[in-house]
Amino acid sequence: MADWADGKTCRPVFPLEIHVAAPTMQLPESQHLVRTTQHALDDLNDFAAHHLRLKLTNDTAAYTAQGSEHSTYVAGNMVDDGPDTALTVRVVSQEGLATPRSELRADTTQLDIFYPPSQVPIPSSSNPPLSVFIAEELQRLYSEEKATIAHILSGDNSGRDSERISRRLRRSMKYADTYHLSFSLFTPGSAPSSWDIEAAVQEYLSPLLHAFGPISNFTIDTQVQLYATFSPMAPPPIYDEEESAWTLKKEDLSAFINAAEWPLNPSIGNGPTLNFILYVPDPSQSPMIVKENHASSWIVPQWGGVFLLNPPLEQSGKSGSQTNPAHITQESLRPAFMTFSHQLLTLLGTPTTPASLPLRLQSLIRVRAATLLLSASSTMGSLARLTESLPSIPIPATVASSVSTTLSHLSSTCSHLRDGRFGAALASARIAETEAERSFFEKSMVGQVYFPDEHKVAVYLPLLGPIGVPLLVSLMKELKRLVAGWKARRRSTS
Repeated sequence: MADWADGKTCRPVFPLEIHVAAPTMQLPESQHLVRTTQHALDDLNDFAAHHLRLKLTNDTAAYTAQGSEHSTYVAGNMVDDGPDTALTVRVVSQEGLATPRSELRADTTQLDIFYPPSQVPIPSSSNPPLSVFIAEELQRLYSEEKATIAHILSGDNSGRDSERISRRLRRSMKYADTYHLSFSLFTPGSAPSSWDIEAAVQEYLSPLLHAFGPISNFTIDTQVQLYATFSPMAPPPIYDEEESAWTLKKEDLSAFINAAEWPLNPSIGNGPTLNFILYVPDPSQSPMIVKENHASSWIVPQWGGVFLLNPPLEQSGKSGSQTNPAHITQESLRPAFMTFSHQLLTLLGTPTTPASLPLRLQSLIRVRAATLLLSASSTMGSLARLTESLPSIPIPATVASSVSTTLSHLSSTCSHLRDGRFGAALASARIAETEAERSFFEKSMVGQVYFPDEHKVAVYLPLLGPIGVPLLVSLMKELKRLVAGWKARRRSTS
């Protein structure tokens, strides 16, 4: 257990397998391209634990561009014992180009490289420009992931990049198997009183939650709260003549949420809760924006997000005054839920690059696997130190079983990472983290930790005093009687 905590048992590595297809090249040319690109990548890599491994395949029929989550490699991507395919690089010749260019498909894991026919690498070239270009593009794609993993493994917070990564990680929630998403509609008046929330969640959010399936699960609840006024302590919005809008200062956003009166449950169920608030301001204070950046939304770190919806006002039939619509349609909710989707990605710790969401989710799998591996290992070290500092503490059989399970899955996680099976590594790391937390917070042991022997003496000593003093006095009297009798016997014999 101590060796796992000290990093002596496992040194995590992240070998990413990248498939390269060059359908417009001859086989010797494509083989030379992959070989020289691999050399260029190795020269650029400054973090040995995270490295890219190129694999050539000229079976272009094996690649099918999927428009949903990822690009599927039919010939071998789903082999149980093989490594995960991180990326597909398709190198294609294109007339009219002066220099190579790249195109990353936003909804797949495919990177297209287009090059002029004149730059086909010849076997005699040791450092072709096309190889250098591909290596630099791959390095750029995984730069943020590499920096994040290096930061997690080293724990170094110095340097500009480390500070930026630390700031991003502090905004995100701690990893959990299940998150609870709470969507709330708040308005200070009587309208709107309904919204097409189910259709909006199904249309705009469900695909994202489905893509997160290998990482975490989600539960959702919604609510509508009328007459939800600002907190009395919050500074009121100020009307800006130039913007023709009511504005909130950025420094006052922390007081925007009226936690005392708004029904916001901090936690529902076993997992942590992420709150997403859709606030429709009163018609007398509409439109409402943030003064400094003209934004209509912001993130509350490790808590959730807020979106200010300024719907078109309607004329009241009786008084002629303007009112909010009574119902918010699915289309009107689209901007809010697009924003909520981005906020959710940020709060779950998803890297900001590259542009492809499937690649970012793959990066998140590797980052989470590394985080859980270190967290579970650290918990094992803490438990080992606890048992050494309190030798009298009882160790239940359930704790021993959880520790054994944790160590087994830590070993599996390390093995899966080494083999490039990152989905399996995350699954093992999740079990290891759960079992480690269960063993460390065992109820019978927690009571012993917070009630050691010194505390027992302090509690029972006042009770022992009234009992011990009469016994001690009686003992002294009995000793005096025995001594007196012994002296009397000596005098009589003499």
